[in-house]
Amino acid sequence: MSEIYDVIIIGSGPSGLTAAVYSGRANLTTLLFEGWQPGGQLTTTTVVENFPGFKEGIQGTQLMMEMKEQAKRFGVEYVSKDVTKVDFSGNPKKIYVGDEEYQAKTVIISTGARPRMLGLESEKKFWAKGVSACATCDGFFFKDKVVAVMGGGDSAMEEANFLTKFATKVYIINRTDQFRASQIMLDRVKANEKIEMLSSKVVDEVLGDTKVTGLRLKDYASGEMSEIEVDGMFLAIGHIPVTELFKNEVELDSMGFVVQKENTMTSVSGVFSAGDVSDHRYRQAITSAGSGCMASIDAKKWLEDNK
Repeated sequence: MSEIYDVIIIGSGPSGLTAAVYSGRANLTTLLFEGWQPGGQLTTTTVVENFPGFKEGIQGTQLMMEMKEQAKRFGVEYVSKDVTKVDFSGNPKKIYVGDEEYQAKTVIISTGARPRMLGLESEKKFWAKGVSACATCDGFFFKDKVVAVMGGGDSAMEEANFLTKFATKVYIINRTDQFRASQIMLDRVKANEKIEMLSSKVVDEVLGDTKVTGLRLKDYASGEMSEIEVDGMFLAIGHIPVTELFKNEVELDSMGFVVQKENTMTSVSGVFSAGDVSDHRYRQAITSAGSGCMASIDAKKWLEDNK
C-alpha cells in the first residue's frame, strides 16, 4: 500500500473503536483492522446495563455498531480481515494481511483477551444464556437465583462474593482441594453463608434445554459423577490475551499481556496498547473505552513530537 497512515488500530472492541473515534476526530488518517471478533467480547453478550448513557441498557452488538458508525463519521477506514504479521522494527510500522502490506507512523494494539474456557460444547451452547465470564457485567441478571463460579484463585473468590449480592446461593467449584487464592480471600468466602465450596470437582457438562438448569460434576480423584441445580455458571479461570502476533515485537509480561512503559506506550516507540490486551484487572467496556481514548491521545502527542 502506498499510503502511510497516521494511526493503524488492530482490534475493534470498545478500546479500538474509541481510539478510532478520537483519532478520526483529530484529523489523523486512521485505519482499523476489525480482527478475529469484530466488536470484541461485547458482541457475545446480550444487554449491557453498565455503560454510561443508556438508562435502559443496550444490546452489546448494537453498542459496538454505534461506536463503529461514529468512527466512520470521522473518516476512519475499516478492513474486515485478520492481521497475520506485524513488523515494528523500523519506521513506518508495517502491518500485513497475507501478502498485503499496510504502513503507519503509529500503531494502537487493542486485540483484547479471551476468557479461558473449559472446552465443553454445552458451555459454548449456553454462552450468554447462563454461562458468563464476568460477574460485574452479568451478576444482576441472577437476582434470587443459584449460580456456580469456576476457579480457585482470588478472582474466583471476588466473583463469588460479588454474586452473593444478587444470588441466593453461590457454589465455588475448584478442580483440586488446594485453592490458589490468598488466605484473606478464602476467609471471606468461608465466612459468607451464601457460599458453598466444592473442591476436587470439574464440570463435565452444563445441563439445560434453552437455559442453564444445572451442572454435572466429576470428582477429580474418584471419577464419581454428581449433579447440582444452578441457573448460571461464571468462569473465573483466567483470561488469555490475544498477543500471539506481538511476541517478538513488543514486551509481554509472564502471562502474555502487553507491557506499557510510558502511559499507554509499549516497549516500542510509536506503538501503543489499549483495553484488555494490557488490562489484568478491570476488563470492563467503559475502562477499555477510556484506555482507547488515552492511547489515541498519546499517539497524537507522539506524532506531534516526532514530525
